[in-house]
Amino acid sequence: MKFQLAVNMERIDNSLDMKDVARHTLEMVQIAEDGGFDIVWAAEHHALEMTIAPNPFQLLTWWSSETSRIRLGTAVATAAYWHPINLAGEAAMLDLLSGGRLEFGIGSGAYQREFDRMKPGLKQSDAWRYMQEMLPTVRELWKGDYAHEGEYWQFPTSTSVPKPLQAEVPVWVAARSPITYDYAMRERCHVNCWPFTRPFAEAELYKKQLDEAIEKADNGWVPRFALMRHSCVYDNAADGENAMKAVRRLLSQFENLYRNLGDVKDGFPASIPLDQLEGREQYDPLMLEENLMFGSPERVIGKLKKYQGLGVNEFIYYASMGLDHAAQQRSLRMFCNEVMPEFKED
Repeated sequence: MKFQLAVNMERIDNSLDMKDVARHTLEMVQIAEDGGFDIVWAAEHHALEMTIAPNPFQLLTWWSSETSRIRLGTAVATAAYWHPINLAGEAAMLDLLSGGRLEFGIGSGAYQREFDRMKPGLKQSDAWRYMQEMLPTVRELWKGDYAHEGEYWQFPTSTSVPKPLQAEVPVWVAARSPITYDYAMRERCHVNCWPFTRPFAEAELYKKQLDEAIEKADNGWVPRFALMRHSCVYDNAADGENAMKAVRRLLSQFENLYRNLGDVKDGFPASIPLDQLEGREQYDPLMLEENLMFGSPERVIGKLKKYQGLGVNEFIYYASMGLDHAAQQRSLRMFCNEVMPEFKED
């Protein structure tokens, strides 16, 4: 099993200095590289302090200058917010400056709040159409001169400048629905998925959809299949309680965004009070500890082996959940030192 890190510049409130947030994020990337992680992922989000990433290529280019081996991925570039020529060029420039370490992740986007600002009038549920037109267009631009007459973009003959350093850039699609799995296999993409806080059965559903899409495509493509979970390794009850408190607060902010309640002040989504969340399955501490990658090194190893048995061959350690910086780094080091050796490939 290979391991990947998803980490955001994040602030839950304005008590943290932005310089400290940036420095911590880089330190997490460097810990991951030293520990043997294969890829680090940067997200794209807008006008939200909980994920400070208006352009993932800026973050990845910065990290590339401070690392030497770890590969650098967008998770994800939101297709509807870009023009194909712009996206192709930005991605290729990162590949060039990083020495060929780009992993190109593309997706539909998450929050209706962002679409209302970045692409007014577009429903989040329809954004997959932009992603499906964008990807083959970017690939053509990477090859050379190409003119496009599509539903969402039209342009005369153009090309990506620069071109990627890699002859074949690995492409990843964030997938949850059958239509996206089908598309990913037709286009010969790798797949990452995120079951949020849902149980193992959700991962089983995604694997079933992937297998069906592979069979339907029947093109010989064998994708890498990565699954992401919020992760925290700890060896005492106090650290476990601290992690649970942090993730429940973060999830209450996600609830605000997914319901598009509009309660965001200066970039900070309001938390729905936890006393309004008691009894709701997705916030139950016992459920969260079971479903997320939380626990002692031994317990985390057991959970990972269950996913490995399902056919998940890469795990994405999602570090960002409002946990204090020292605890985040302590957890990641414990994961590198006490969990990953159990999955060392010969």
